[in-house]
Amino acid sequence: MKTSSPSAITQAKVLRRVAVTALAAALLAGAAVSAPGVAAADSSATAPKAAAGQDRPELQKATQAFVDAGFLGVQVRVHDERGGWVGNAGVRKLGTTAKPPTNGSFWAGSIIKPVTATVVLQLVAEGKIALDAPVAGYLPEFGLDERITVRMLLQHTSGLFNYTGDFDPNGAYVPGIPAAGKEWLDNRFRSYRPEELARLALAKPARFEPGTNQMYANTNYTLALLLIEKVTGRPYAEELQRRIMRPLRLRGTMVAGNRTQLPGPHAHGYYRYEEDGLKKVVDVSRQNLSLLAGAGDLISTTQDLHTFFSALNGGKLLPANLLAEMRKPHPKMGYGLGLFVQDLGPNCGTVYQHNGSPPHGYGAFMYSSPDGKTTLTASVTWVDEATRGPAKDYQKLVDRLVKEVFCGGQTAD
Repeated sequence: MKTSSPSAITQAKVLRRVAVTALAAALLAGAAVSAPGVAAADSSATAPKAAAGQDRPELQKATQAFVDAGFLGVQVRVHDERGGWVGNAGVRKLGTTAKPPTNGSFWAGSIIKPVTATVVLQLVAEGKIALDAPVAGYLPEFGLDERITVRMLLQHTSGLFNYTGDFDPNGAYVPGIPAAGKEWLDNRFRSYRPEELARLALAKPARFEPGTNQMYANTNYTLALLLIEKVTGRPYAEELQRRIMRPLRLRGTMVAGNRTQLPGPHAHGYYRYEEDGLKKVVDVSRQNLSLLAGAGDLISTTQDLHTFFSALNGGKLLPANLLAEMRKPHPKMGYGLGLFVQDLGPNCGTVYQHNGSPPHGYGAFMYSSPDGKTTLTASVTWVDEATRGPAKDYQKLVDRLVKEVFCGGQTAD
């Protein structure tokens, strides 16, 4: 495998900082087979009645702020004590004036991690997996360190190398599968198998002793995918359909697998690069996310993300003791078992969240109150580049919208 170019390495560092430190666009993922069907997208003209009757200028202003900051388009959905609200801003595609669909499909990236973690914890509840058992006992073919437990995979405390590139203990960048720059662009339709990703990661030295630190790595969730398949005897995508998508009627949600086209109405994301002194822009709404198996290969809609996250936090998918385990944050990153735990400050409280992004052009976020009754789900698109373009302002804009939804607009400490 070729190593990444210097510019790709620089971008990978930026991507990692956004994903982990700023909790913004969590890197990559890819997996099994795709599921058929997708919910029809509602445009701004056909928004749900409950949403259409709501006048929420503060939410529309916070939505518009993404476009004002340079993002191409944004679709937002809020459910709270006032009912439902949907909004959008910007354009669906470069060169057009049509707004993004308010319930269009999009690459949701690492938002699949809470879904993967939920299925693993359901298997724990059924006695098929022990949370603190060595993963090597279930997946002996990979030669895993016997100290790495199932909990450590879900919590990112295993110490395993991130197969899309990582940093060694001295801070030096170690390249993996290209996930940035022109090298990624030229290979964005390549297919990967989960076993291939896992073995690539395991061929690299561990970054720290299992359980002694916490560092975000897609490898953990690709191994969780393989664990689900081994224990259930069924493909990962099929198991997610059986346990999550079908019971919750998430008709617009699927594991991307080798699918390269978003179904139904959708907004377009782009990537800008320079070649021979010329700036070029490529539409990257088509890409293969098998690169991120179990860790970032989700296609979804804002409505489906609301339904899933409300059900999860409302106690409908896991027994209370395992939901509590999921919500216990590690002090390093504030990450539990597939969820970030975020304190919004006095008079505002705690929210549970996970953001996501495929390599480029798309970002998504999903927030919920502890009882699941207030949720915020959204997707943004932009013209991405080596510096990530307007993504430098992403977390600030997300925080503003979060404060409007969960804190009445107040500024958190």
